[in-house]
Amino acid sequence: QLQSKVLILTICAAGIGGTFQYGYNISIINAPTSYIQAFMNETWLERTGVPLESGVILLLWSLTVSAYPLGGLIGALVAGPMAIMLGRKMSLLLNNVFVIIAAVLSGFSRMAKSFEMIMLSRFFTGVNAGVSMNIQPMYLAESAPKKLRGAVALTSASFTALGLVLGQVVGLRELLGGEESWPFLLASNAVPALIQLTALPWFPESPRYLLIDRGDKESCISALRKLRGNSDLSAELEEMLAEQAAVKGQRAKNPWELFRNPALRWQVVSIVVLSSAMQLCGNDSMYFYAAYVFQEAGIPQDKIPYVVIGTGSCELITSVTCVRLLMHSADTQTVDSEEAVITNLGFTLPFVPGKRFLRSSQAVSRHSRPDSINNIFDFLTISFPAGVTGVLPTEVFDQMSRPAAYMICGSLLWFNLFLVGTAFPFIVKSLAHFCYVPFLVVCICTALYVGFFLPETKGKSFLEISEEFKKRNFKAQTRAAFYKGPEEIKSTVL
Repeated sequence: QLQSKVLILTICAAGIGGTFQYGYNISIINAPTSYIQAFMNETWLERTGVPLESGVILLLWSLTVSAYPLGGLIGALVAGPMAIMLGRKMSLLLNNVFVIIAAVLSGFSRMAKSFEMIMLSRFFTGVNAGVSMNIQPMYLAESAPKKLRGAVALTSASFTALGLVLGQVVGLRELLGGEESWPFLLASNAVPALIQLTALPWFPESPRYLLIDRGDKESCISALRKLRGNSDLSAELEEMLAEQAAVKGQRAKNPWELFRNPALRWQVVSIVVLSSAMQLCGNDSMYFYAAYVFQEAGIPQDKIPYVVIGTGSCELITSVTCVRLLMHSADTQTVDSEEAVITNLGFTLPFVPGKRFLRSSQAVSRHSRPDSINNIFDFLTISFPAGVTGVLPTEVFDQMSRPAAYMICGSLLWFNLFLVGTAFPFIVKSLAHFCYVPFLVVCICTALYVGFFLPETKGKSFLEISEEFKKRNFKAQTRAAFYKGPEEIKSTVL
């Protein structure tokens, strides 16, 4: 059907310049590590006549790597105001300016003999990723029909995984990962940006944003027509109008207002728990230190880049499978209180073989045991669908609170990414083959929280979900309302 094709193309146009960039820019920096460090040393030697010490080179490289999550944090903070003032689609389009600036800086860094340009490039790349990680799930969830909302929003995780894999492939020595071509590798992130700038303008803005934020009913209906075709729009439009009436007279909220509002207590707690768990699970530590882990497992150095591609491929297969399952079920369920427990418990499964892998890796280095490869892929083949967490603020917050909720989620995501990336080597050094036990505890606690405290969203509108949380937020007051106390005592006769 035409409307299905339009929705699919909208997803692709938003994803290619959105969360795809997050995954792509995480992976492309790994391949040229040694070349960039050598470039830093050579540049400093030409400037001062004195080479850099190894500790200083490591410090400069750490600053280069840390610039990405720092930029991501800034991007997450500005994403909310951008989404409110510019709209979802226009924010995604404008966001490409950051990555194009980054591509120019990194592409000409060697010509300009400036490693500082690489650091600044990584910062702007992080800003781009921080904005897209917040706005793309919001845009897609608000544009999708109710029965496909969960599946459509989950495609954000699929594009992240696709970016990881393509970045790993492009970073091979045979392509752009060589000593002479690494500036082109770092600048290649301009290609997805140009694709989005060309494609996304042809697709509509979020219908909910047009109606509820701008009050433009005609543009909303026009956007719905493009996305839904000739389908009956009366029920969906009635739901939007009801939400518009519910938030009439309100302004867009700030993040600190969400924390102080008792009517949003459980919603805020839920996004804090799940957004933190998305990084504190230790999944991204595998990408930061994949080369080191595989080297310790006894895999030859020249084979490691190809094995690392297997890590991204496993996540891509898992995320695409999750999307297909949700498409098949055709419901709005993203964090159903029963199925989410199963998902989160599945999320913990990699850590048991992970311990086994770390034990066997010691034996590999001594005996080159071939079954270590099985342990490695046991560790890699189960991945949590991060897109579930990405759509949660859309599901549990109204239109006026949603951008602020995404600011909170994005800030936690980038802060915890920095925290885990910094702490992981020390955890490995302290706990050895038990290094994933802390992450296992995080996963189990998250699964228990979801199972016991998060209400179902399956088959419900945004207003119905808000009513579910309202009952939980004011449960104590509701119970008190049934007890009015003893009647006034008129006499003291014994």
